[in-house]
Amino acid sequence: MSLERTNTDLSGATLPDLVAEMLRRLGEDPDREGLARTPERVDRSLQWLTRGYGMSVAEVVGEGIFHEDHHNMVIVKDIEMYSLCEHHMLPFFGKVHVAYIPRGRIVGLSKVPRVVEVFARRLQVQERLTEQIACALNDILEPEGVGVIIEAYHLCMMMRGVEKQNSKTITSSMRGVFLDDPRTREEFLRLCTLNGIVG
Repeated sequence: MSLERTNTDLSGATLPDLVAEMLRRLGEDPDREGLARTPERVDRSLQWLTRGYGMSVAEVVGEGIFHEDHHNMVIVKDIEMYSLCEHHMLPFFGKVHVAYIPRGRIVGLSKVPRVVEVFARRLQVQERLTEQIACALNDILEPEGVGVIIEAYHLCMMMRGVEKQNSKTITSSMRGVFLDDPRTREEFLRLCTLNGIVG
């Protein structure tokens, strides 16, 4: 159903004004009791859900990088992720699994989920999100390699369109030895499949 067009002048309108107009075009009364404060709630909700636009990797990592003579794989699994599909502005959500092999520098473990948040809390597609996380960690750590896997459920597929509630999308991005060395990549994938995490 397409929204009925009106001649309402929306220039200079605030986000709550636009939400109220959207409700009208959907056939609702934005002044009725249940919806009277909905435009302001949607405004606050969207500001929170897209707060990644006001965040940077440098800001969230801060001084959380340490010199350490560690050369084995570091994995942070099951990072909860929530984002909004940029095509329909419906949520997609799931888990992010991140691995890297240090080259003299490690990052505080809590910083990895924060890097995920920087990019997840924006209008996104899963493929780009996966690449952005891998690229950011590769840039700040300059490691031997980085691997990122995201498994997610997309409400734009579950609630509309094909309406397939059990389909899951898995994307990956590999850098350095994770891309060039099959054994490193296989170790990462094997460790991520433990306890049925991926697949």
